[in-house]
Amino acid sequence: MKKLDTTMYFITDSTNYSEEEFLYRIEEACKGGITLIQLREKERTTREYLCLAQKVHDITKRYDIPLIIDDRVDIAQAVDAEGVHVGQSDMPVDIARRLMGNYKIVGATTKTVSQARKAYEQGADYLGVGAIYPTTTKVKTVLTSVDTLKEIVRAVPIKVNAIGGLNKDNIHILKNSGIDGICAVSAIMKAENPRTAVSELKDAFTALQSD
Repeated sequence: MKKLDTTMYFITDSTNYSEEEFLYRIEEACKGGITLIQLREKERTTREYLCLAQKVHDITKRYDIPLIIDDRVDIAQAVDAEGVHVGQSDMPVDIARRLMGNYKIVGATTKTVSQARKAYEQGADYLGVGAIYPTTTKVKTVLTSVDTLKEIVRAVPIKVNAIGGLNKDNIHILKNSGIDGICAVSAIMKAENPRTAVSELKDAFTALQSD
């Protein structure tokens, strides 16, 4: 597995898009400079999820961008995705790690220091922490303070990303937080030009890190 880069982590949402438009947006985001992508499909059947994952993976492999499958270890294994991401109500990290093996990526959503430490101890490679802001996705969100985010960064030696309602105009709140990257959904999925949105968001995060 190549070195994990979570700087610009794109989480998908296919709601209200045709498959053609959805895949186009995925490819444009890849061209814009995402470093990691998570396919998140909460409503699809297993076969539908599998079919879409195969198509998305065909795109991400062309750009050498790791594909992370949300929640479903079976889908990740079936398409030989680079990793899987689990939430607090999904499969425990240690079981996901055992099933995926040591050479795949396992990420976890955490909202507290204790959850973060547990995920790290069970074998997580990175954490998604949030939501920092309220989100417009269908996923249920509980807000996490930036202070808690900073405590989590200090508590674990693995990569920590902020997630939840983030865009290029509001990420200033994350200054000096010590995070390794940001996760974005709507800021990319709903952008008029996904490629430009990724580039601008990535530039904004880079500037935040260097200030």
